[in-house]
Amino acid sequence: MNIHEYQAKQIIARYGVKVPRGQVAFTPEEAEAAAKALESSVYVVKAQIHAGGRGKGGGVKVVKSIEGVREEASRILGMTLVTKQTGPKGKEVKRIYIEEGCDIARELYLGMVIDRANGRITMMASTEGGMEIEEVAARSPEKILKEAIDPVTGFTGFQARNLAFGLGLVDKQVGKAVSFMTALYNAFVGTDASLVEINPLVVTKSGDIMALDAKMNFDDNALFRHKDIAELRDINEEDPKEVEASKHELNYIALDGSIGCMVNGAGLAMATMDIIQLKGAKPANFLDVGGGATTEVVTAALKLILSDPNVKAVLVNIFGGIMRCDVIADGVVTAAREVGIQVPLVVRLEGTNVEKGKAILAESGLAIVSADDLNDAAEKAVAVLR
Repeated sequence: MNIHEYQAKQIIARYGVKVPRGQVAFTPEEAEAAAKALESSVYVVKAQIHAGGRGKGGGVKVVKSIEGVREEASRILGMTLVTKQTGPKGKEVKRIYIEEGCDIARELYLGMVIDRANGRITMMASTEGGMEIEEVAARSPEKILKEAIDPVTGFTGFQARNLAFGLGLVDKQVGKAVSFMTALYNAFVGTDASLVEINPLVVTKSGDIMALDAKMNFDDNALFRHKDIAELRDINEEDPKEVEASKHELNYIALDGSIGCMVNGAGLAMATMDIIQLKGAKPANFLDVGGGATTEVVTAALKLILSDPNVKAVLVNIFGGIMRCDVIADGVVTAAREVGIQVPLVVRLEGTNVEKGKAILAESGLAIVSADDLNDAAEKAVAVLR
C-alpha cells in the first residue's frame, strides 16, 4: 500500500525523523489558513498524488506570500498532473500540502528497501539528491552507497557513520545524520514498510539534516497490525480495477496488453504471461484467483478482466489442485452470460474434476475455444486475437 507524502512525513516524524512543518489542504481557503498558521517567509505548495516527478510536472511551487499560496493552490487543485510515473493520462490533484520553506545547502538521497538478493533490509544513500535513483544507478552506480542490515544487530552506528562519511558530511552533521538514519530505520521496521525514500534529504545552511520529501510503501500482509496506517489508503489514487479486485481478495495488476489472463497460482500466472509474450502478444493483466476461489470469486474475476476496454481476448488457464476445475468452469460460464462476453475466450483446464469442468463448458452453448496445454492455450489465444 502506498500513501501520500504528507502522511509519510507524519509517520516518520513520530519516530524522530526531522521534517519541515506543514499542513494538508483540500481547498484554496484551507491552503491560505495553513500558510497563515505556519507563519513562514517562504512556502512550498505541493500536489499530493501517488507519483514522483511532481515538480517537473508543475505540481510543486515555491512562493513568498500568503497570496501566492492561495494562487498556486487554486491552480494546482483540480489539475491533471502528468509525470513519468503517472503515464500520459496523469492524475487529478485532489489535495495539496502547504509546507514551510527550507534554506537548502545540499540535496542528498536516502532510501530503504528489502533487498531480495540478500534477504535483508538495506539502506541506500547517494550524493545525487533530487535525481531518480534509477537514473543514478544506470548512469553512476558507484555513487549509490549501501548498507545491508543484520536483523539480529539491527542498524548499527558504524553503518550510519559509514554512510554519513560517504555522503561527505562533516562535524556535527555526522551525528545528526546518524540520528536521522536510526530513526528512519526504526520507522521502517516499526510500520512493516516495504520502502521508504527520502529524496531529497537536505542539509540546511544551519547544518540540520531534514527530509524534504518522503515516500512510503507498506507490506499489505502486515496491515492487520497497523489499522491506523490502513486507514490512510486513498483509493482515488489506485486503479479502480485493482480496488475492485481487492474487495474479492484477488491478486490483480493491470498491464497494457490485449489478452486478459485468469490463472490460479502466481507462478502459473507469470508463466502464462511469459508464454503469451513469447507467442507475439501482450498480457492485459496479472490475475491470480488463488487456490480456494468460489464460483462467485471466479465470476467477479472474469467480470474484472472484461471491464478493461483493452482486452480483446481472454485466456483462462487453470491447473486444479485445491482449486476444482468444475468450480472454475461454473464461474466462467456464469460471468460470460452475465456480462454478455463479446471477445474470444480460450480455456485450458487440467487437474481435479477436469472432465466435469470441460463438460460444463461444452454444454454451456458459449463459443469457448478449448486448449490442451499451456503452449496450445497461448497459441490459440494469440490466434483468436489476430
